[in-house]
Amino acid sequence: MGPTGRLFFFCSILCSRGAGLRANIGGSSDAVRLPTAGWWTSTTPLSDEPDTPLINRKIIHVDMDAFYASVEQRDDPGLRGRPVAVGGSRARGVVAAASYEARSFGVRSAMPSVTALRRCPDLIFVPPRFDVYRSISQQIRAIFARYTDLIEPLSLDEAYLDVTEDRAGLGSATAIAEAIRAAILAETGLTASAGVSYNKFIAKLASDQNKPDGICVIPPHHGPGFVAALPVKRFHGVGPVTARKMEALGILTGADLRDQPRDFLHRHFGSYAEYLYGAARGIDHRPVRAQRVAKSVGAERTFETDLSERDALHAALEKVVEAAWIRIERSGAIGRTVTLKLRYSDFRTITRARSSSQGVTDRASFLAMGLALLDQQLPIEGGVRLLGLTLSGLSAADQDEGMTASGPVQVELPL
Repeated sequence: MGPTGRLFFFCSILCSRGAGLRANIGGSSDAVRLPTAGWWTSTTPLSDEPDTPLINRKIIHVDMDAFYASVEQRDDPGLRGRPVAVGGSRARGVVAAASYEARSFGVRSAMPSVTALRRCPDLIFVPPRFDVYRSISQQIRAIFARYTDLIEPLSLDEAYLDVTEDRAGLGSATAIAEAIRAAILAETGLTASAGVSYNKFIAKLASDQNKPDGICVIPPHHGPGFVAALPVKRFHGVGPVTARKMEALGILTGADLRDQPRDFLHRHFGSYAEYLYGAARGIDHRPVRAQRVAKSVGAERTFETDLSERDALHAALEKVVEAAWIRIERSGAIGRTVTLKLRYSDFRTITRARSSSQGVTDRASFLAMGLALLDQQLPIEGGVRLLGLTLSGLSAADQDEGMTASGPVQVELPL
């Protein structure tokens, strides 16, 4: 059976949309009952076995469905059922979020607005309202807190939860995930999708399996096979450039990646190799963390063709700034230090930084400081293959990127 068939097998058993799984929760819980959890630390080394000591953890990844666009459609009935993009419609604008109607035309977040309009001429642009999104995000965070203290927000619209303790006494992680999704819908009018599994890597993959308004449960005995069947471009952290490099090496699926020895991965992917080696085996020892403030917020872009001309580099930096500033506004952070990152065609990487005593409070200042840092490096010989800009020295952050370690309680809870 090919990869697609295997993937359908796992998800047809364990995934559902809407209210479909709610009726089946009681019948499926006992089949995946797990042994009591053992103590462990985030420094536990990788092994060739799929998370053997850790399969008793119960991790949920909750991801709101097209969050920003769904909020706009909720608040403006005239936008419902229509292709909507949150972001700027001007020539250098970037799509921050797209409704599912827009996605059907190929519109995606982080896409230049002009490209989005070419794909969907009837696309409706709505300016972002980050204060509203943050307020709703806090509502959702409060719902999570009814079920666990171990909440790791990744952004305003997604988070990891460790529900091993089962504070609410619902009996399974699946039941907890469904209760959370139902509460979010009832209290905010918005839908969320959830992935339930024994580690963060697989839970995040699972949450994307049955969107929108869906749930997917991957128990430990299905984890390695589930990962093996997936295209590697679906792996968190594998961007388009890395995916193309893998394709050139004949690595298309998790199974292909799993077949590669460690030395091969180190030779081609450097320090990223250990992550890939573990991910291909369904291994992820990271704990769910809470309350650590992000050290920096930014964005970077890898180019298909190396850039060396001043105008091309300036235009590229403006697009990086558009994407980075969306993340900065999401976090509510104020920073003082702007750092430029350049990776040259020979893979040398440099960073250059500049600080402002007043703090960087607007996009124009962020861009101006970035351009000044870039101009100091001109002329460039050989070309630039990656360009990035970050804001650090953050204060008053919303902590949406944040986490601090906390160990799971040792109890028995089925998925």
